[in-house]
Amino acid sequence: MLVNGTVVDIAEPTQRLLDFLRDDLGLTGSKEGCGMGECGACTVLVEGEPVCSCLVLVGQVDEREITTIEGLALSTLHPVQQAVIDAHASQCGYCTPGVVLSLAALLVREPNPSDEAVRNALAGNLCRCTGFGQIIEAAREAVSGP
Repeated sequence: MLVNGTVVDIAEPTQRLLDFLRDDLGLTGSKEGCGMGECGACTVLVEGEPVCSCLVLVGQVDEREITTIEGLALSTLHPVQQAVIDAHASQCGYCTPGVVLSLAALLVREPNPSDEAVRNALAGNLCRCTGFGQIIEAAREAVSGP
């Protein structure tokens, strides 16, 4: 498996991807919220597509490319990360990694998405603190640049 550009060996193929990332690799950006794929706190990218890592077994993604929030931007902030900061689109931060990864994946597929497309891309992410107005503003800022 390739995680954030590094080849890693898996030990237990029936382990949840979320647990493998957090416990075995020390990549704690993805959080466990609901454990049922409803909140998006555990979102990672598998081959560039957002997935809830609490629902995926490591064996299902062996030999695939995984990107976590830690690997989204290794040297400088990704434009979505910077836009979230600039738009004050994060409060507690629990949902932020999943939101950022969902938006980053959307912008690869659709470089200038409508607000509706942004809302659809965020449908799997639950934010209780910030609300989605500022998150949608962050998506607009990421598209338009600084």
